[in-house]
Amino acid sequence: MRFEGTAQYVADKDLMVAVNAAIALERPLLVKGEPGTGKTELAKQVASALKLNIIEWHVKSTTKAQQGLYEYDAVSRLRDSQLGDERFNDIKNYIKRGKLWEAFDADEKLVLLIDEIDKADIEFPNDLLQELDKMEFFVYETGETIKARQRPIVIITSNNEKELPDAFLRRCFFHYIKFPEADTLSKIVDVHYPGIKQSLVRAALTQFYEIRDVPGLKKKPSTSEALDWIRLLVSDDIDPADLRESPSKALPKLHGALLKNEQDVHLFERLAFLARGQG
Repeated sequence: MRFEGTAQYVADKDLMVAVNAAIALERPLLVKGEPGTGKTELAKQVASALKLNIIEWHVKSTTKAQQGLYEYDAVSRLRDSQLGDERFNDIKNYIKRGKLWEAFDADEKLVLLIDEIDKADIEFPNDLLQELDKMEFFVYETGETIKARQRPIVIITSNNEKELPDAFLRRCFFHYIKFPEADTLSKIVDVHYPGIKQSLVRAALTQFYEIRDVPGLKKKPSTSEALDWIRLLVSDDIDPADLRESPSKALPKLHGALLKNEQDVHLFERLAFLARGQG
């Protein structure tokens, strides 16, 4: 069972090595990188390449680790007991399975994605240490132990918004997805937009990397934003010659796809104003 990329996902050698190492070690793969560099998509493509089902757990700031195991609805059970509902007699009717339980209960091997783990409370990763290590957990309400029938391939993503605990990191295989170089990003563009004019791609990527290199930029545009921008350039039939001017001399064409806050827009406006003054 080896991952060698897919036709829809451009994976470099280091990333493929990381995925296969995590599979061989039976350890969670912790993937970090800038937002928009394909961390979430990686899990989907691993599942597709290995012909496995995928269970996705998208973590939010309010998500608790217990929700990934199960939740017990004591309020509903109390209400049903007062109403004389027969469901009250079986406590299992009030236990909602979480994503980890679903993954552990699967008859076949699958991919479990825990997406953006750094969004949750700092204790969130520690609360899952034993469950991800031993692949089992205890249900106190029913007295049963849930063990994984088939150990899932666990892929965990992080945008590096906060540090993860050392105890958690020790149990993972780590990989950082670097921002792609121009040649790699050009291949990614070709995958998403086959047949696109290469002259437009070259001009667009040249200006895109110039934008990313502007000092003082609060949020550098990501891979996904580059793809959105190039799609707009194609739909508006922009001439590649119109993209050859340095972005420091004028706001980029359709800049709303790349610059996502007013500080960065004002930065380019000031640079353009200074350039006109020097001219």
